Amino acid sequence: MYVLFVVLNAIDYLDDIISGFVEVGVSGATILDSQGMGSSIVNNQNKNIPLFGALRMLLEDSHPYSKTIFTVLENEELVEKTVAVVQEVVGDISNTGVGFMFTVPIGKTYQMGQ
Repeated sequence: MYVLFVVLNAIDYLDDIISGFVEVGVSGATILDSQGMGSSIVNNQNKNIPLFGALRMLLEDSHPYSKTIFTVLENEELVEKTVAVVQEVVGDISNTGVGFMFTVPIGKTYQMGQ
């Protein structure tokens, strides 16, 4: 089992990604509002820090907030299908600034509640 994390800076793609997940058999995902460290620095109230001023100029036009999607996937085949959905929706995610994704293997899962 794996957990796939998708940090999506271009949130306009969110609905298409989630629809694609359902089509390939993903049974659930969690979507969190998130913000990158660079965006946090740029939007910080202390605008007099010189080091951050240069960074602020570089990042001012970038997406201030993002969505982080994570889902637990049963096997590598489903991981590949799910990654393919994201790549199909957003194009080449590694070169566009749209976001990034990664997987982490899961040792154990536990159900909680009834």
